[in-house]
Amino acid sequence: MQKETIELLKQKLAALLEKEALKRGEFVLSSGKTSNYYLDGRVITLTPEGGYLVASIILEMTKDRKIDAIGGPTLGADPIVGAIAVLSHLQGISLKTFIVRKSVKEHGTQRQIEGPALKKDSRVILVDDVATTGKSLIEAKEALEKIGIKADQAIVVVDRQEGAVENLSKAGIELEAIFRIEDLGL
Repeated sequence: MQKETIELLKQKLAALLEKEALKRGEFVLSSGKTSNYYLDGRVITLTPEGGYLVASIILEMTKDRKIDAIGGPTLGADPIVGAIAVLSHLQGISLKTFIVRKSVKEHGTQRQIEGPALKKDSRVILVDDVATTGKSLIEAKEALEKIGIKADQAIVVVDRQEGAVENLSKAGIELEAIFRIEDLGL
């Protein structure tokens, strides 16, 4: 993909985020903090255009990295991972995807990591829609480490710039964001 194309995809995604996902008002975030805005990434990632844009950008960002899979914490990562799985198949890329549950499933296979089996020592990239403190990404990394999977990189659609970069760095994860909240005018 050429640089102009990725920039065009990002412009379209920014417009969608501003129009559809950004809500102003008083909100309590998953971190417990209150905010005068809320960015609901799933409003975008669960649409055909938004899913395509996010998956295209992330696949472009990761194309030269030696990774075995991309996945992340439920629920924010779910639509992103689904779009990446489909788009990577259409592009002829052999890339597994996975979802990390909040806790081990108590029935069936009793797994916390859902998707095709990942081999021990696999290298993965974590994804999520929005990062505030990075807590869900850190918890996903910890769950993966229990089964011998290495996750030291994460990509989010939007970094709210409220400590995620620092917290993830302390946990050994480098965070990249398609957008920082300031890129969206906040």
